[in-house]
Amino acid sequence: MKTTVITSLLFCITLCTNAQKTNNSRIAVGAEQTSEYFPILKNKKIAVFSNHTGMIGNKHTVDVLLENKLNVVAIFSPEHGFRGNADAGEHVSSSVDSKTGVPILSLYDGKAGKPSEESMRKFDVLLVDIQDVGLRFYTYYISMVKLMDACAEYNRKMIILDRPNPNGHYVDGPILDMKYKSGVGWLPIPVVHGMTLGELALMVNGEKWLPASKECDVTVIKCKNYTHHSLYQLPVAPSPNLPNMKAIYLYPSTCYFEATPVSLGRGTSLPFQIYGHPNMRGYDYAFTPKSVPGAKNPPQLDKLCYGKNLSGLSDKEIWEKGVDLSYVIDAYTNLNMGEHFFRPFFELLIGTDYVRKMIIQGKSADEIKAMWKDDVEKFKVQRKPYLLYAE
Repeated sequence: MKTTVITSLLFCITLCTNAQKTNNSRIAVGAEQTSEYFPILKNKKIAVFSNHTGMIGNKHTVDVLLENKLNVVAIFSPEHGFRGNADAGEHVSSSVDSKTGVPILSLYDGKAGKPSEESMRKFDVLLVDIQDVGLRFYTYYISMVKLMDACAEYNRKMIILDRPNPNGHYVDGPILDMKYKSGVGWLPIPVVHGMTLGELALMVNGEKWLPASKECDVTVIKCKNYTHHSLYQLPVAPSPNLPNMKAIYLYPSTCYFEATPVSLGRGTSLPFQIYGHPNMRGYDYAFTPKSVPGAKNPPQLDKLCYGKNLSGLSDKEIWEKGVDLSYVIDAYTNLNMGEHFFRPFFELLIGTDYVRKMIIQGKSADEIKAMWKDDVEKFKVQRKPYLLYAE
C-alpha cells in the first residue's frame, strides 16, 4: 500500500512538473499578481518583509513597488540579511539598502524579539514576500509569525505574496512538543508541514496561535497554477547553505547534525548533502570544511572529515524516505560516543524527547518514524481548512 501511494505521488509530481513547462500552466508567484495588491497599497506607507528571494522575474519586489510610485518606507530582513549573505543565526542589524536607500529595520529591537513600537508606527501595511522551504526549523516563518503578532498589536494590515513550498508535497516528522519551543521551532507543527507561508498564516489565525489569541488582519495573494503536488524549482537559493534543490530536499533529514559534533558540509560546496567527522571510520568519502561566505566558522573547520556524500541520491529516493534518521543513526553508531554525541539542541530541532532515547536504545529509523505516524495524520486533518491549493 505504502509503495502504491508513493508511486502515485511521484507520478503526480512528474505530471505537474511536465505541465509546468507549458506556458499556460507556468507557476506564477503571488508577487506577480500586482493587480490584486497594488490597489490595496495605494496611498499607504508600506513596509516589506523580504530578502534576496523576493523577486518578480529578474527584479526585486521592492524595486517594482518603487518603480510604480508606491511608498515603501521600510524593509524588515530575516536571518541571513536582506541580500542573503549573513551566517545562520548571525545578528542582522538595522541599516539602509544601498540600492534603494530604503531603511532596513531590525526584526528584534522591541520586546519579545519583535520590532519596536517606533518601527511599527512607521507604516500602514506590511507586505510579506519571501521564499520559505517548508520546514519547522527554517526560521523565516517564525519571523512572519512574530510580525503577525506585532501587526495585530498595532492594528497594521499584512499582505502575504505567497510562494510555492518546495517541500509542499508531503507531511512528515513529529509535531513540536511546545516545551521545546525555540528560535528553531515556534508552532505545534510537524518538521515538514507541507504548507505555504500564506496557508500557515491562515492557520496561525484560525488556531489562535498568536499570544493572547490575537488575530492578524491578513490577506494572501495566491500563486497561480500551483498545487501541493507541484514540483517547484526555486529560481533563487533561499539561504547560503541551501544552494540547490538537493540540499533543500535533504535538509529535513540532515539538519539534525547541527546538534552533534558531525559536520553536515557547511564550509564546502555540498552543505546539507554530506556528513562526516575526523574520527569516523570505514568511509571512502572525505572532505575538509573551510571558512567561506555564509559559513565563516563551520563545525570541524580545516579538519579532514570522513563520512558520506548523499548528493548522488536521486530526488525520487529522497522523496520516498521523507524524514530519514538513518544518516544520524549511522554517524551515532560509528562514532560510539553514547550520550556525548547529542547536544540539547537536538530536541529543539526534532521537537520531541523520544527520538534521542530511541536512537540510544538502538532502534531503527523506521521504528522511530512509526512513532510520529499519528502526528502526521492528525496534522493533515487539522490543517485542511487552511489550505489554499489542491492536495
